[in-house]
Amino acid sequence: MLIYYSELTKERKEILVENIVDEENIEETQDPLIDIQILIVLQWAKNIKNPKRNSNPSSHISSHISGKMGFRNKLLVCTTIVSETRDEMVKSMEKAKEEGADLVELCIDSMSPFHLSEVELLLKQRTLPAIVSYRLNSQKNSYKGDSKNKCLQVLRLAIELDVEFVEIDFELAFDVIDELMQKRENSKIIVSSHVKSGVRCKEKLGNLLVCLQSTGADIIKVVTDVAYITDVAPAFHVLTHSHVPVIVRAVGDRGLISQLLGPKYGAFMVYGSLGDKSIPGLPPLLSIKNVYKLDNVDIDTKVFGVVSNPVGHSKGPLLHNPAFRYCNYNGIYVPLLVDNIKEFLRVFSCNDFAGFSIGLPHKESAVACCDEVDSLAKSIGAVNTIVRRPTDGKLIGYNTDCDACITAIEDALRERQISNGDVVNVSPISGRLFVLVGAGGAGRALAFGAKSKGARVVIFNRNFERAESLARAVSGEALPIEQLDAYCPENGMILANCSAIGMEPDVHLTPVSKENLRSYDLVFDAVYTPRNTRLLQEAVEVGVTVVSGVEMFIRQALGQFRLFTNGLAPEDFMRKVVLEQF
Repeated sequence: MLIYYSELTKERKEILVENIVDEENIEETQDPLIDIQILIVLQWAKNIKNPKRNSNPSSHISSHISGKMGFRNKLLVCTTIVSETRDEMVKSMEKAKEEGADLVELCIDSMSPFHLSEVELLLKQRTLPAIVSYRLNSQKNSYKGDSKNKCLQVLRLAIELDVEFVEIDFELAFDVIDELMQKRENSKIIVSSHVKSGVRCKEKLGNLLVCLQSTGADIIKVVTDVAYITDVAPAFHVLTHSHVPVIVRAVGDRGLISQLLGPKYGAFMVYGSLGDKSIPGLPPLLSIKNVYKLDNVDIDTKVFGVVSNPVGHSKGPLLHNPAFRYCNYNGIYVPLLVDNIKEFLRVFSCNDFAGFSIGLPHKESAVACCDEVDSLAKSIGAVNTIVRRPTDGKLIGYNTDCDACITAIEDALRERQISNGDVVNVSPISGRLFVLVGAGGAGRALAFGAKSKGARVVIFNRNFERAESLARAVSGEALPIEQLDAYCPENGMILANCSAIGMEPDVHLTPVSKENLRSYDLVFDAVYTPRNTRLLQEAVEVGVTVVSGVEMFIRQALGQFRLFTNGLAPEDFMRKVVLEQF
């Protein structure tokens, strides 16, 4: 049973301090996560009076990396294997090897029923270096005593078989670590702590790592839940300042950057998910190797990303990362699931976080977060791009949505007019009725862009007040969303969907019925997942010219890339990448 220092009576505290160590060396924080545990105090006191372990644990792992496994200074990519049977684990191990994993974490506590002989066969059959772990607090282990006995059997067996890494729960570490270290040959000992409540400041996380390090482990590991993406920042601080090898995993979609950006801050190991087994907070193994190429990420890598909520649908990483490599630019572009953009920009305020694509729902609120906003974005009242000026760190806001959408629509209409033999002297948008669905960031960009080209703008939005506000700004008209489908005052209109209607997973939805699309000359859909939405498919079926959200995506991304790199964007290459991915 673990007892926290802050839970002791005053008398017991005095006895402990008098017999073990000076009181000034014990910190009482009144925080159950950080309070120094009695076991830690006892071991710490012993180490102070009679140090006996290697004072430089990192020498173990560095020798391992340059030793028989041949890793050298390469980033290690690991995946966790959770299966009930040995055969399933072996198959998963083979798949992990195919997908580029350097090692696997074998969660022995997931095997059911438990037979030590099966574990032994599994470890002898491993085709990759392995971390052997047995969680005391896993769902399968409800009876603590039995769980502890099984755990000890597994750890001792792993040491006996010279498995590359053996992971011990912090709760058990002082009971067994001396024994395992004395018996091991080449195995490296990881002591881990799984913190469900999260660790939201670098001081608390630092204190926790000091506790873990006091066990004498070769490597320390923390797995923690995160409520917000900003909760990951302490992990980066610890990785940068730690004197021993550290593995940090932030669990959940908001923790994804703990793995994608870990190598920039000195992580020697990251985790990825296997195959189609999506795990919140873990990038797929294949994307680590093929999309992000984390082996190339270093301390000088500039960080870019898409700030959105949700963010999983974004194709930005599939485009910008290959483009950076094509241009030999040391940058990485990652998904950033952000709830509060102001707080996100405050926490990640260093120059290395160099630029962001801004997605829903942050395009309007991001304006107030910028130190400067260019004139077009200011008039629109929305930014889709923020760049950090390297000379002074100030955030500059831009809007590349407007030009991307309007030029795509103009080009499609011009092509239609030319094919009909018409003379094209002015913008083909001029004078047309421009029916806009959605009054968010992208909708605002189109509304201002259409107005600047001489269109008459009519806005439909679920929130009618937002539609009215935007209509006033562009001298247009706002109508209730319920009237959209039947709206048909004239022929030759332009329909632009800038709402989420039709986006995955709701691909069966469409803002306007097929029959009523006949009144339009052109239909534009900002949704690009899927590429061919129901709206676009039905527009083509009735003979209407269409512009896909993919074309808008390409054009706005080209504009963003130029701002990110302060240079030319490889347009042909980026188009090729996008069309291959969609």
